[in-house]
Amino acid sequence: MKILIVSFAVCGGALTALAQNNPPAGTAGNAVAISTELIDRLVEEARTNNPALRAAGSRAKAAAFNADAVRSWDDPTATFGGSVFSPLGMAPSQQGDLAYGLQQKLPLWGRPMLTRRVAHAELSARQADLNFRLQQWRRDINKELLAAALAERVVDIGEQDLSWLEATVQAVEAKYRDGQAALGDTLQIQNERAQRNDRLRTERHLLAHEDFNLNRLLNRPLDSPWPSLQLPPVVPAIPFSGKLLALALANEPKLKVMAQEIQRAEAAAELTRRSRLPDVSFDVQGRQYSGDGGFREGDFLVRFSLPWFNRDKYRMEYDRDKEKQKSVEQEREDQVWMVREQLHHLSVEIEASRREALLYGGEITARATQALASRLADWETGRGMFRDVLDARRLLLESELMSARAVAEENEMWGELLLWSGLENAEALVPLANEPSLLPSHEH
Repeated sequence: MKILIVSFAVCGGALTALAQNNPPAGTAGNAVAISTELIDRLVEEARTNNPALRAAGSRAKAAAFNADAVRSWDDPTATFGGSVFSPLGMAPSQQGDLAYGLQQKLPLWGRPMLTRRVAHAELSARQADLNFRLQQWRRDINKELLAAALAERVVDIGEQDLSWLEATVQAVEAKYRDGQAALGDTLQIQNERAQRNDRLRTERHLLAHEDFNLNRLLNRPLDSPWPSLQLPPVVPAIPFSGKLLALALANEPKLKVMAQEIQRAEAAAELTRRSRLPDVSFDVQGRQYSGDGGFREGDFLVRFSLPWFNRDKYRMEYDRDKEKQKSVEQEREDQVWMVREQLHHLSVEIEASRREALLYGGEITARATQALASRLADWETGRGMFRDVLDARRLLLESELMSARAVAEENEMWGELLLWSGLENAEALVPLANEPSLLPSHEH
Protein backbone atom coordinates (compact mmCIF):
# COMPACT_ATOMS: atom_id res chain seq x y z
CA MET A 1 0.00 0.00 0.00
CA LYS A 2 2.92 2.34 0.55
CA ILE A 3 3.82 2.01 -3.15
CA LEU A 4 0.20 2.76 -4.06
CA ILE A 5 0.13 5.90 -1.96
CA VAL A 6 3.34 7.18 -3.54
CA SER A 7 2.16 6.30 -7.05
CA PHE A 8 -1.16 8.07 -6.70
CA ALA A 9 0.59 11.09 -5.22
CA VAL A 10 2.63 11.24 -8.42
CA CYS A 11 -0.59 10.78 -10.42
CA GLY A 12 -2.17 13.68 -8.56
CA GLY A 13 0.81 15.93 -9.27
CA ALA A 14 0.78 15.08 -12.98
CA LEU A 15 -2.97 15.55 -13.08
CA THR A 16 -2.64 19.02 -11.59
CA ALA A 17 -0.01 19.95 -14.16
CA LEU A 18 -2.20 18.64 -16.97
CA ALA A 19 -5.10 20.82 -15.89
CA GLN A 20 -3.08 24.04 -16.25
CA ASN A 21 -3.48 26.25 -19.33
CA ASN A 22 0.07 27.61 -19.19
CA PRO A 23 3.27 25.78 -20.14
CA PRO A 24 5.19 24.01 -17.38
CA ALA A 25 7.20 26.10 -14.98
CA GLY A 26 10.45 24.88 -16.51
CA THR A 27 9.69 26.48 -19.89
CA ALA A 28 7.39 29.36 -19.02
CA GLY A 29 10.28 31.65 -18.20
CA ASN A 30 11.94 30.97 -21.55
CA ALA A 31 8.78 31.11 -23.69
CA VAL A 32 8.41 34.05 -26.08
CA ALA A 33 4.97 35.65 -26.22
CA ILE A 34 3.51 36.33 -29.67
CA SER A 35 3.12 40.10 -29.80
CA THR A 36 2.89 42.96 -32.28
CA GLU A 37 6.54 43.88 -31.62
CA LEU A 38 7.68 40.34 -32.45
CA ILE A 39 5.61 40.23 -35.65
CA ASP A 40 6.85 43.70 -36.73
CA ARG A 41 10.43 42.60 -36.25
CA LEU A 42 9.92 39.42 -38.26
CA VAL A 43 8.08 41.27 -41.05
CA GLU A 44 11.01 43.68 -41.37
CA GLU A 45 13.38 40.73 -41.49
CA ALA A 46 11.25 39.13 -44.21
CA ARG A 47 11.25 42.40 -46.19
CA THR A 48 15.04 42.29 -46.18
CA ASN A 49 15.61 38.57 -46.69
CA ASN A 50 12.64 36.98 -48.44
CA PRO A 51 13.08 36.75 -52.25
CA ALA A 52 9.37 37.29 -53.00
CA LEU A 53 9.27 40.53 -50.99
CA ARG A 54 12.59 41.67 -52.42
CA ALA A 55 11.16 41.08 -55.92
CA ALA A 56 8.10 43.21 -55.09
CA GLY A 57 10.40 45.93 -53.74
CA SER A 58 12.48 45.80 -56.93
CA ARG A 59 9.34 46.20 -59.05
CA ALA A 60 8.41 49.28 -57.03
CA LYS A 61 11.92 50.73 -57.49
CA ALA A 62 11.79 49.98 -61.21
CA ALA A 63 8.46 51.83 -61.46
CA ALA A 64 10.02 54.80 -59.61
CA PHE A 65 12.93 54.90 -62.06
CA ASN A 66 10.48 54.63 -64.96
CA ALA A 67 8.47 57.61 -63.66
CA ASP A 68 11.63 59.70 -63.35
CA ALA A 69 12.75 58.66 -66.83
CA VAL A 70 9.74 60.09 -68.69
CA ARG A 71 11.01 62.76 -71.15
CA SER A 72 9.16 65.90 -72.11
CA TRP A 73 11.24 66.34 -75.27
CA ASP A 74 12.30 63.50 -77.54
CA ASP A 75 15.89 63.34 -78.66
CA PRO A 76 16.52 65.50 -81.76
CA THR A 77 17.57 63.78 -84.99
CA ALA A 78 20.66 65.08 -86.82
CA THR A 79 21.37 64.50 -90.52
CA PHE A 80 24.58 64.95 -92.51
CA GLY A 81 25.35 64.08 -96.11
CA GLY A 82 26.54 65.28 -99.45
CA SER A 83 25.46 65.67 -103.09
CA VAL A 84 27.00 64.54 -106.38
CA PHE A 85 26.31 66.67 -109.49
CA SER A 86 26.49 65.70 -113.16
CA PRO A 87 28.05 68.08 -115.77
CA LEU A 88 24.54 68.82 -117.07
CA GLY A 89 23.27 70.07 -113.70
CA MET A 90 23.96 73.07 -111.53
CA ALA A 91 27.47 73.72 -110.31
CA PRO A 92 28.26 72.48 -106.78
CA SER A 93 29.64 75.91 -105.91
CA GLN A 94 26.21 77.43 -106.49
CA GLN A 95 23.93 74.94 -104.69
CA GLY A 96 26.37 73.45 -102.24
CA ASP A 97 27.45 69.83 -102.07
CA LEU A 98 27.28 69.32 -98.26
CA ALA A 99 23.90 68.95 -96.48
CA TYR A 100 23.15 68.90 -92.78
CA GLY A 101 20.08 69.32 -90.63
CA LEU A 102 18.28 68.87 -87.30
CA GLN A 103 14.80 67.48 -86.66
CA GLN A 104 12.95 67.90 -83.35
CA LYS A 105 9.61 66.28 -82.47
CA LEU A 106 7.37 68.77 -80.63
CA PRO A 107 5.78 67.76 -77.30
CA LEU A 108 2.22 68.70 -78.27
CA TRP A 109 -1.26 67.64 -77.13
CA GLY A 110 -0.15 67.00 -73.54
CA ARG A 111 1.32 63.59 -74.38
CA PRO A 112 4.42 63.90 -72.14
CA MET A 113 2.20 64.89 -69.21
CA LEU A 114 -0.09 61.91 -69.83
CA THR A 115 2.87 59.56 -70.21
CA ARG A 116 4.21 60.85 -66.90
CA ARG A 117 0.77 60.36 -65.35
CA VAL A 118 0.68 56.73 -66.53
CA ALA A 119 4.16 56.14 -65.09
CA HIS A 120 3.27 57.66 -61.72
CA ALA A 121 0.06 55.62 -61.59
CA GLU A 122 2.14 52.51 -62.27
CA LEU A 123 4.50 53.53 -59.45
CA SER A 124 1.57 53.97 -57.04
CA ALA A 125 0.18 50.58 -58.08
CA ARG A 126 3.52 48.85 -57.47
CA GLN A 127 3.91 50.52 -54.08
CA ALA A 128 0.36 49.50 -53.15
CA ASP A 129 1.14 45.95 -54.31
CA LEU A 130 4.27 45.91 -52.14
CA ASN A 131 2.22 47.02 -49.13
CA PHE A 132 -0.38 44.34 -49.93
CA ARG A 133 2.31 41.66 -50.01
CA LEU A 134 3.77 42.91 -46.73
CA GLN A 135 0.34 42.68 -45.11
CA GLN A 136 -0.08 39.16 -46.50
CA TRP A 137 3.34 38.24 -45.13
CA ARG A 138 2.36 39.68 -41.75
CA ARG A 139 -0.70 37.44 -41.75
CA ASP A 140 1.34 34.39 -42.80
CA ILE A 141 4.02 35.02 -40.17
CA ASN A 142 1.34 35.44 -37.49
CA LYS A 143 -0.30 32.22 -38.68
CA GLU A 144 2.97 30.26 -38.54
CA LEU A 145 3.86 31.67 -35.11
CA LEU A 146 0.49 30.54 -33.80
CA ALA A 147 0.91 27.12 -35.43
CA ALA A 148 4.32 26.74 -33.78
CA ALA A 149 2.95 27.88 -30.40
CA LEU A 150 0.03 25.45 -30.73
CA ALA A 151 2.42 22.62 -31.61
CA GLU A 152 4.51 23.58 -28.55
CA ARG A 153 1.39 23.46 -26.38
CA VAL A 154 0.40 20.06 -27.81
CA VAL A 155 3.87 18.73 -26.96
CA ASP A 156 3.56 20.15 -23.42
CA ILE A 157 0.21 18.45 -22.94
CA GLY A 158 1.63 15.22 -24.33
CA GLU A 159 4.60 15.31 -21.96
CA GLN A 160 2.32 15.97 -18.99
CA ASP A 161 0.07 13.11 -20.07
CA LEU A 162 3.08 10.82 -20.40
CA SER A 163 4.12 11.68 -16.84
CA TRP A 164 0.60 10.84 -15.67
CA LEU A 165 0.66 7.55 -17.57
CA GLU A 166 4.06 6.60 -16.14
CA ALA A 167 2.81 7.17 -12.61
CA THR A 168 -0.45 5.33 -13.32
CA VAL A 169 1.42 2.36 -14.82
CA GLN A 170 3.37 2.03 -11.56
CA ALA A 171 0.18 2.18 -9.52
CA VAL A 172 -1.65 -0.39 -11.63
CA GLU A 173 1.31 -2.76 -11.70
CA ALA A 174 1.58 -2.47 -7.90
CA LYS A 175 -2.11 -3.28 -7.49
CA TYR A 176 -1.76 -6.20 -9.91
CA ARG A 177 1.13 -7.65 -7.88
CA ASP A 178 -1.04 -7.37 -4.76
CA GLY A 179 -3.87 -9.11 -6.57
CA GLN A 180 -6.09 -5.99 -6.54
CA ALA A 181 -6.06 -5.26 -10.30
CA ALA A 182 -6.87 -7.33 -13.34
CA LEU A 183 -4.28 -8.28 -15.95
CA GLY A 184 -6.39 -6.55 -18.61
CA ASP A 185 -6.10 -3.22 -16.78
CA THR A 186 -2.31 -3.61 -16.58
CA LEU A 187 -1.99 -4.41 -20.27
CA GLN A 188 -4.33 -1.58 -21.22
CA ILE A 189 -2.42 1.11 -19.33
CA GLN A 190 0.85 -0.18 -20.77
CA ASN A 191 -0.64 0.12 -24.26
CA GLU A 192 -1.79 3.65 -23.47
CA ARG A 193 1.75 4.56 -22.43
CA ALA A 194 3.24 3.05 -25.59
CA GLN A 195 0.73 4.91 -27.78
CA ARG A 196 1.44 8.18 -26.00
CA ASN A 197 5.19 7.73 -26.47
CA ASP A 198 4.71 7.20 -30.20
CA ARG A 199 2.24 10.07 -30.56
CA LEU A 200 4.52 12.40 -28.61
CA ARG A 201 7.36 11.60 -30.99
CA THR A 202 5.14 12.58 -33.93
CA GLU A 203 4.07 15.79 -32.19
CA ARG A 204 7.71 16.76 -31.66
CA HIS A 205 8.39 16.20 -35.38
CA LEU A 206 5.40 18.42 -36.22
CA LEU A 207 6.78 21.12 -33.93
CA ALA A 208 10.10 20.91 -35.80
CA HIS A 209 8.18 21.25 -39.07
CA GLU A 210 6.54 24.47 -37.87
CA ASP A 211 9.99 25.86 -37.07
CA PHE A 212 11.03 24.81 -40.59
CA ASN A 213 8.10 26.80 -42.05
CA LEU A 214 9.03 29.89 -40.04
CA ASN A 215 12.62 29.72 -41.30
CA ARG A 216 11.35 29.38 -44.86
CA LEU A 217 9.15 32.49 -44.55
CA LEU A 218 12.09 34.52 -43.25
CA ASN A 219 14.64 32.92 -45.59
CA ARG A 220 16.74 31.83 -42.64
CA PRO A 221 18.85 28.65 -42.67
CA LEU A 222 16.34 25.83 -42.39
CA ASP A 223 17.96 24.45 -39.22
CA SER A 224 17.91 27.78 -37.35
CA PRO A 225 16.58 27.21 -33.81
CA TRP A 226 13.49 28.94 -32.45
CA PRO A 227 12.67 29.64 -28.81
CA SER A 228 9.58 28.21 -27.20
CA LEU A 229 6.52 30.21 -28.24
CA GLN A 230 3.56 30.83 -25.95
CA LEU A 231 0.01 31.11 -27.22
CA PRO A 232 -1.48 34.59 -26.70
CA PRO A 233 -4.52 35.02 -24.46
CA VAL A 234 -8.12 34.92 -25.62
CA VAL A 235 -8.94 38.13 -27.51
CA PRO A 236 -12.25 40.03 -27.61
CA ALA A 237 -14.89 39.37 -30.24
CA ILE A 238 -15.12 41.97 -33.02
CA PRO A 239 -18.70 42.62 -34.22
CA PHE A 240 -19.55 43.41 -37.84
CA SER A 241 -19.90 47.14 -37.21
CA GLY A 242 -20.20 50.18 -39.43
CA LYS A 243 -16.84 51.50 -38.25
CA LEU A 244 -15.11 48.20 -39.08
CA LEU A 245 -16.69 48.18 -42.53
CA ALA A 246 -15.73 51.82 -43.19
CA LEU A 247 -12.11 51.16 -42.16
CA ALA A 248 -11.94 48.12 -44.41
CA LEU A 249 -13.40 49.86 -47.46
CA ALA A 250 -10.92 52.71 -47.02
CA ASN A 251 -7.80 50.71 -46.12
CA GLU A 252 -8.07 47.14 -47.43
CA PRO A 253 -4.75 46.61 -49.28
CA LYS A 254 -6.16 44.92 -52.37
CA LEU A 255 -8.77 47.66 -52.81
CA LYS A 256 -5.93 50.19 -52.74
CA VAL A 257 -4.07 48.24 -55.42
CA MET A 258 -7.20 48.18 -57.59
CA ALA A 259 -7.79 51.90 -57.09
CA GLN A 260 -4.30 52.61 -58.42
CA GLU A 261 -4.86 50.18 -61.31
CA ILE A 262 -8.01 52.11 -62.24
CA GLN A 263 -6.07 55.39 -62.31
CA ARG A 264 -3.37 53.82 -64.46
CA ALA A 265 -5.96 52.37 -66.88
CA GLU A 266 -7.73 55.73 -67.07
CA ALA A 267 -4.48 57.57 -67.86
CA ALA A 268 -3.50 54.93 -70.45
CA ALA A 269 -6.90 55.29 -72.17
CA GLU A 270 -6.53 59.08 -72.35
CA LEU A 271 -3.02 58.73 -73.76
CA THR A 272 -4.38 56.36 -76.42
CA ARG A 273 -7.14 58.83 -77.27
CA ARG A 274 -4.62 61.60 -77.92
CA SER A 275 -2.50 59.32 -80.10
CA ARG A 276 -5.07 60.04 -82.85
CA LEU A 277 -3.66 63.55 -83.09
CA PRO A 278 -0.81 64.06 -85.58
CA ASP A 279 2.85 63.91 -84.62
CA VAL A 280 4.48 67.26 -85.38
CA SER A 281 8.20 67.92 -85.80
CA PHE A 282 10.27 70.95 -86.75
CA ASP A 283 13.19 70.59 -89.21
CA VAL A 284 16.16 72.90 -89.93
CA GLN A 285 18.35 72.03 -92.91
CA GLY A 286 21.39 73.76 -94.48
CA ARG A 287 23.73 73.32 -97.42
CA GLN A 288 27.25 74.62 -98.04
CA TYR A 289 30.02 74.21 -100.59
CA SER A 290 32.98 72.07 -99.65
CA GLY A 291 35.37 74.05 -101.82
CA ASP A 292 35.32 77.28 -99.83
CA GLY A 293 33.07 76.26 -96.90
CA GLY A 294 30.55 78.95 -97.76
CA PHE A 295 26.87 78.69 -96.85
CA ARG A 296 24.58 78.26 -99.84
CA GLU A 297 21.05 77.34 -98.73
CA GLY A 298 18.82 76.90 -95.65
CA ASP A 299 15.37 75.29 -95.16
CA PHE A 300 12.82 75.43 -92.35
CA LEU A 301 10.21 72.64 -92.39
CA VAL A 302 7.29 71.46 -90.31
CA ARG A 303 6.50 67.75 -90.64
CA PHE A 304 3.35 66.07 -89.36
CA SER A 305 1.76 62.66 -89.69
CA LEU A 306 -1.64 62.05 -91.26
CA PRO A 307 -3.51 59.81 -88.79
CA TRP A 308 -6.95 60.24 -90.34
CA PHE A 309 -6.51 57.25 -92.64
CA ASN A 310 -6.43 54.95 -89.56
CA ARG A 311 -9.22 56.73 -87.71
CA ASP A 312 -11.17 53.52 -87.06
CA LYS A 313 -8.07 51.74 -85.75
CA TYR A 314 -7.33 54.52 -83.29
CA ARG A 315 -10.93 54.44 -82.09
CA MET A 316 -10.72 50.69 -81.51
CA GLU A 317 -7.51 51.11 -79.52
CA TYR A 318 -9.23 53.69 -77.33
CA ASP A 319 -12.28 51.45 -76.87
CA ARG A 320 -9.93 48.60 -75.94
CA ASP A 321 -8.29 50.63 -73.16
CA LYS A 322 -11.64 51.89 -71.86
CA GLU A 323 -12.87 48.30 -71.60
CA LYS A 324 -9.73 47.44 -69.64
CA GLN A 325 -10.55 50.31 -67.30
CA LYS A 326 -14.11 49.05 -66.88
CA SER A 327 -12.87 45.54 -66.11
CA VAL A 328 -10.68 46.82 -63.26
CA GLU A 329 -13.57 48.93 -61.92
CA GLN A 330 -15.86 45.91 -61.96
CA GLU A 331 -13.25 43.77 -60.26
CA ARG A 332 -12.92 46.41 -57.56
CA GLU A 333 -16.69 46.43 -57.07
CA ASP A 334 -16.61 42.65 -56.66
CA GLN A 335 -13.76 43.01 -54.17
CA VAL A 336 -15.86 45.46 -52.14
CA TRP A 337 -18.58 42.83 -51.77
CA MET A 338 -15.96 40.22 -50.91
CA VAL A 339 -14.59 42.50 -48.18
CA ARG A 340 -18.08 42.80 -46.68
CA GLU A 341 -18.56 39.04 -46.82
CA GLN A 342 -15.17 38.25 -45.27
CA LEU A 343 -15.60 40.77 -42.47
CA HIS A 344 -18.94 39.27 -41.51
CA HIS A 345 -17.59 35.72 -41.75
CA LEU A 346 -14.55 36.54 -39.61
CA SER A 347 -16.62 38.35 -36.98
CA VAL A 348 -18.85 35.27 -36.65
CA GLU A 349 -15.90 32.84 -36.52
CA ILE A 350 -13.91 34.95 -34.03
CA GLU A 351 -16.89 35.14 -31.69
CA ALA A 352 -17.46 31.36 -31.96
CA SER A 353 -13.78 30.55 -31.33
CA ARG A 354 -13.73 32.90 -28.35
CA ARG A 355 -16.73 31.14 -26.79
CA GLU A 356 -15.15 27.75 -27.47
CA ALA A 357 -11.80 28.78 -25.95
CA LEU A 358 -13.46 30.12 -22.80
CA LEU A 359 -15.78 27.13 -22.51
CA TYR A 360 -13.12 24.43 -22.87
CA GLY A 361 -10.44 26.38 -21.02
CA GLY A 362 -12.78 27.05 -18.12
CA GLU A 363 -15.67 24.94 -16.94
CA ILE A 364 -15.22 21.90 -19.19
CA THR A 365 -11.56 21.45 -18.23
CA ALA A 366 -12.42 21.98 -14.57
CA ARG A 367 -15.22 19.36 -14.70
CA ALA A 368 -13.01 16.94 -16.64
CA THR A 369 -10.30 17.32 -13.98
CA GLN A 370 -12.80 16.58 -11.20
CA ALA A 371 -14.23 13.65 -13.15
CA LEU A 372 -10.79 12.07 -13.59
CA ALA A 373 -9.99 12.51 -9.90
CA SER A 374 -13.34 10.91 -9.00
CA ARG A 375 -12.81 7.96 -11.38
CA LEU A 376 -9.34 7.40 -9.94
CA ALA A 377 -10.71 7.38 -6.40
CA ASP A 378 -13.52 4.97 -7.35
CA TRP A 379 -11.10 2.60 -9.05
CA GLU A 380 -8.65 2.73 -6.14
CA THR A 381 -11.39 1.70 -3.69
CA GLY A 382 -12.78 -0.95 -6.03
CA ARG A 383 -16.05 0.88 -6.79
CA GLY A 384 -15.22 1.71 -10.41
CA MET A 385 -13.68 0.21 -13.51
CA PHE A 386 -10.29 1.20 -14.85
CA ARG A 387 -11.77 1.77 -18.30
CA ASP A 388 -13.74 4.68 -16.82
CA VAL A 389 -10.46 6.21 -15.60
CA LEU A 390 -9.01 6.08 -19.13
CA ASP A 391 -12.18 7.55 -20.63
CA ALA A 392 -12.06 10.44 -18.13
CA ARG A 393 -8.40 11.00 -18.99
CA ARG A 394 -9.21 11.20 -22.72
CA LEU A 395 -11.95 13.76 -22.03
CA LEU A 396 -9.51 15.91 -20.06
CA LEU A 397 -6.92 15.72 -22.84
CA GLU A 398 -9.57 16.65 -25.41
CA SER A 399 -10.69 19.67 -23.41
CA GLU A 400 -7.08 20.89 -23.07
CA LEU A 401 -6.39 20.44 -26.79
CA MET A 402 -9.71 22.02 -27.84
CA SER A 403 -8.99 25.05 -25.65
CA ALA A 404 -5.51 25.51 -27.15
CA ARG A 405 -6.77 25.07 -30.72
CA ALA A 406 -9.62 27.52 -30.19
CA VAL A 407 -7.20 30.16 -28.84
CA ALA A 408 -4.90 29.65 -31.84
CA GLU A 409 -7.80 29.78 -34.31
CA GLU A 410 -9.22 32.96 -32.80
CA ASN A 411 -5.88 34.75 -32.91
CA GLU A 412 -5.26 33.49 -36.45
CA MET A 413 -8.59 34.95 -37.55
CA TRP A 414 -7.62 38.21 -35.87
CA GLY A 415 -4.63 38.22 -38.22
CA GLU A 416 -6.98 37.65 -41.17
CA LEU A 417 -9.21 40.48 -39.94
CA LEU A 418 -6.18 42.79 -39.82
CA LEU A 419 -5.48 42.00 -43.46
CA TRP A 420 -9.07 42.56 -44.62
CA SER A 421 -9.53 45.72 -42.55
CA GLY A 422 -6.19 47.25 -43.59
CA LEU A 423 -5.08 47.77 -39.98
CA GLU A 424 -1.44 47.12 -39.09
CA ASN A 425 -1.55 45.83 -35.51
CA ALA A 426 -3.87 43.92 -33.23
CA GLU A 427 -4.12 46.81 -30.76
CA ALA A 428 -6.05 48.82 -33.38
CA LEU A 429 -8.80 46.17 -33.36
CA VAL A 430 -9.45 46.31 -29.62
CA PRO A 431 -11.55 49.55 -29.64
CA LEU A 432 -13.78 48.01 -32.33
CA ALA A 433 -14.93 45.33 -29.87
CA ASN A 434 -17.37 47.81 -28.30
CA GLU A 435 -18.95 48.97 -31.58
CA PRO A 436 -22.61 48.02 -32.22
CA SER A 437 -23.22 45.37 -34.84
CA LEU A 438 -24.86 46.32 -38.13
CA LEU A 439 -26.89 43.11 -38.15
CA PRO A 440 -29.50 41.95 -35.63
CA SER A 441 -28.54 39.38 -33.03
CA HIS A 442 -29.59 35.76 -33.59
CA GLU A 443 -29.06 34.60 -30.04
CA HIS A 444 -32.74 33.70 -29.69
